[in-house]
Amino acid sequence: MNVTISPSSVEGTVRAPPSKSYTHRAILAAGYAERTTVSDALWSADTRATARAVELFGGDVSRAEDGTLEIDGFDGTPAVPADVIDCENSGTTMRLVTATAALADGTSVLTGDGSLRSRPQGPLLEAIADLGGEAESTRGNGQAPLVVTGPITGDAVSIPGDVSSQYVTALLMAGAVTDDGIDITLETELKSAPYVEITIELLSAFGVDVRRTDDGFAVDGRQRYDAEGGTYAVPGDFSSISYPLAAGAIAGDGGVRIEGANPSAQGDSAIVEIVDRMGADVDWDREAGTIDVVTDSLEGVSVSVEDTPDLLPTIATLGAVAEGDTRIVDAEHVRYKETDRVSAMAEELGKLGVETTEERDSLTVHGSESDLEGAAVDGRGDHRIVMSLALAGLVADGETTIAGAEHVDVSFPGFFDALEGLGVNLERS
Repeated sequence: MNVTISPSSVEGTVRAPPSKSYTHRAILAAGYAERTTVSDALWSADTRATARAVELFGGDVSRAEDGTLEIDGFDGTPAVPADVIDCENSGTTMRLVTATAALADGTSVLTGDGSLRSRPQGPLLEAIADLGGEAESTRGNGQAPLVVTGPITGDAVSIPGDVSSQYVTALLMAGAVTDDGIDITLETELKSAPYVEITIELLSAFGVDVRRTDDGFAVDGRQRYDAEGGTYAVPGDFSSISYPLAAGAIAGDGGVRIEGANPSAQGDSAIVEIVDRMGADVDWDREAGTIDVVTDSLEGVSVSVEDTPDLLPTIATLGAVAEGDTRIVDAEHVRYKETDRVSAMAEELGKLGVETTEERDSLTVHGSESDLEGAAVDGRGDHRIVMSLALAGLVADGETTIAGAEHVDVSFPGFFDALEGLGVNLERS
């Protein structure tokens, strides 16, 4: 699907979609449990992939008309899947359920689409092997397709922290139901640390305890997943909140209100402070869970995305509108997402007339040297690239047409509906 956006101002109220990160973890945690009701879950392409994996491990996931998920889990003992686990484009699914597969008494095969088959899984495979399982890439390059044979019983393991925090999350979630638990030593500094905090927060809600150690994390074995009252409610998603928030910052003369912005462990809530630093008029009522934003003159800032990699595309677009330079640093790990988001944003913003300087670990957007002009751009099969380019289209001179716009279904299925509700002039084709 192509979406063409004409210059527009935005005004009104939008509700944040549920958190993709929390939903993935909640579905899998419910799989590890006996039975759980998960409310306010994000039902998207990525989270459906996790639900299918839970079913292949012996669980059952049903969705009510109101979006509530009723999940009968495999109660800590995943069965050997009767079919290949297709994670499609979801890196979170692949990493989290690879560790689940290592618990099964037999062999599991995991694969995904072309993008996912290019993403690194090697450190997690090595960790599973160190824990007594067998785990290999069929091509011998640390990338999917993967073949995993268990069961592991737990032990101590070391793993790099600067490739993906999802390796840590996967091992903690699986380790809780092993016989001996898992003690994880981090070989390098942990990148995207708030995502592990999300995991720890969610596991606590399911009755699973995790300990922080001097050099990593540890989880005792033989724990039971059991959410209080058998229910878990997913909070709003700050990665997704970044888009209407940025829209209000660059084109919200009449003001935009975002609902569902309740505080949580999400590192991407940093976008509120970033937009405020850049000069927009922002008010976050944490108790009410609302954010109000009105546009104003924006100034470039320097931002580290070490712990918030998903914010890079949004910040880059804000930088294209701001005066001066916006320098995004600590960004090398952002190259290993659905696409290389550093290069993708530099190249696609360049088609719109934006000047950038790309380095291995940073992206600098030269707002004062840029004149946003409408053009045909490519979403690169990446939901975050698509949504960020849509923001640029709000203030570009002329029409901006985004190819592959359907990929917003990964995390924000109603994104373009939300933009239309705020007054954006757009056409789908």
